[in-house]
Amino acid sequence: MAELHNDRFLRALQGQAVDRTPVWMMRQAGRYLPEYRASRARAGSFLDLCKNPELACEVTLQPLARYELDAAILFSDILTIPDAMGLGLYFEEGEGPRFRHPVRTEADILALPQLRAEVDLDYVMQAVTTIRSALAGRVPLIGFSGSPWTLACYMVQGGSSRDFRQIKTLLYRSPELMHALLERLAVAVTDYLNAQIRAGAQAVQIFDTWGGVLAEGAYQAFSLAYMQRIVAGLLREHEGRRVPVILFTKGGGGWLEALSASGADAIGLDWTVHLGDARRRVAGRCALQGNMDPAVLYAEPATIRAEVARLLEQYGAGPGHVFNLGHGIEQHVDPDAPKVFIDAVHELSAGYHG
Repeated sequence: MAELHNDRFLRALQGQAVDRTPVWMMRQAGRYLPEYRASRARAGSFLDLCKNPELACEVTLQPLARYELDAAILFSDILTIPDAMGLGLYFEEGEGPRFRHPVRTEADILALPQLRAEVDLDYVMQAVTTIRSALAGRVPLIGFSGSPWTLACYMVQGGSSRDFRQIKTLLYRSPELMHALLERLAVAVTDYLNAQIRAGAQAVQIFDTWGGVLAEGAYQAFSLAYMQRIVAGLLREHEGRRVPVILFTKGGGGWLEALSASGADAIGLDWTVHLGDARRRVAGRCALQGNMDPAVLYAEPATIRAEVARLLEQYGAGPGHVFNLGHGIEQHVDPDAPKVFIDAVHELSAGYHG
């Protein structure tokens, strides 16, 4: 593999000194870019785009052609694992992901096949290898997965949800079945992320999108415990480098102390958390990633720059911060706005790194 020319992102995740705060955006390859929409139209569908390694590489690289980003993230979907388990993933216009065969009973859970990531999700590994080659060491490549709890939410609900009635009923009526499903998914996610690392991912992120819908206590038992097991089972050294892992629980600001003790290198923060408070609470146990509200990108350039300045001041001087949005970039954002954001991070952060 090519020598890495910009390792600012990897160094920041490990608390090492950097010349300026690295920045990338969750969902940076996406519908807000006209070139992405053209690639998706050529692919025929979102799933076909995900399953074509060459096109997945093309859309992964598109934001790097526009913006001075410090990392690329694999273009894929968090629901590849349940799709590979035979649940019949499809996307309904305006409704998001759906499963033809949701998991509701003990028989459904026991019938789930054991994932063999390098075989069952070979197209993802091909995409990782293709992207690493195309990057030629320009920036690191991030691999990712959904968390066991988040995957289970989609699998049990059969798609997106507002009230999470089906999965919370399963959790409170049959906690042993809930644990049985989460155990299977933790094994699958560990295998999947390790396969991505072997294929060339240089850092990995676990997206716990729905962890924040859980109650205190339930979060620790049904989400965090399984992410900790995954972190403990990951390859942490590859190609002579440490492979950092980031945990991102949307709505997880109340659990930063527990997250920082998980063994992860970094915690992703949504926009409800004060960066300075978060830094004090994690007390150097891990790095922090985040956390600008994606809706700020609808504002005028001066407002975007002011918000970047405000968040940099919140975190303060020194390493251990990766700038990001507090969730994925929204599809109606003007493609010129992220350049203002990213350039402001690089320009304004230099003074915080002596």
